[in-house]
Amino acid sequence: MDLLEHINKNNLPSHLAIIMDGNGRWAKQQGFLRAFGHESGTKSVKIIIKTCAKLGIENLTLYAFSTENWNRPKLEVDTLMKILIKSLKKELPTLLENNIKLNTIGNLEQLPQSAQKELLDVIHKTKDNTHMTLTLALSYGSREELVNAVKNISNKVKNNIISIDSIDDSIINEHLYTQNLPDVDLLIRTSGEHRISNFLLWQIAYAELYFTDVLWPDFKEQNLYEAIISYQKRERRFGKTSEQIK
Repeated sequence: MDLLEHINKNNLPSHLAIIMDGNGRWAKQQGFLRAFGHESGTKSVKIIIKTCAKLGIENLTLYAFSTENWNRPKLEVDTLMKILIKSLKKELPTLLENNIKLNTIGNLEQLPQSAQKELLDVIHKTKDNTHMTLTLALSYGSREELVNAVKNISNKVKNNIISIDSIDDSIINEHLYTQNLPDVDLLIRTSGEHRISNFLLWQIAYAELYFTDVLWPDFKEQNLYEAIISYQKRERRFGKTSEQIK
């Protein structure tokens, strides 16, 4: 049975975020090095991007590399950066064919120059695409993002650009990396871990969370459909009662 038939196209998450976890464990289970898992994970990335575009999801954010990932062995980090560059070059036609705009969040200055160059090139070539925005969280950490926002807002208060009394949710949103994105509606994490791992802490305040034991390289269309069906069965109240929603 194709789960696609059970998805309500009128109740899709406007912003879907995914913590793509389990590449290393998947490779270990297959008897390969972790790098093979990361390479295999790019196939799931392509499938999920195309599936989201087909469904009509407007915003997809993928947690590709965290600020904490810099602490991994140098060989693995170097391999991840090479895979990133290779994938950007390889998937540009897919982004163009599906009218997908590439966006990034994070401390991109920490990335190798070659990766920055490829990113900027793909961002430029897809900037006018309108069907879906694909955001890659690279060298991203939500706490660092919030600290930067606090510093920038404090500096504006100090210089009388904004007043303390005017600071509200919208002011904070304007100073986040995700200022042009809506709040997350559905957050998926693969591999069986039940953690947020410093990902979009502000933006997932009212998100529905979905955890699956499936390792990322095995996460395909039907797995995504299962997550969306679970999301659509939930009642999103945003602090109200069920009676108010109905």
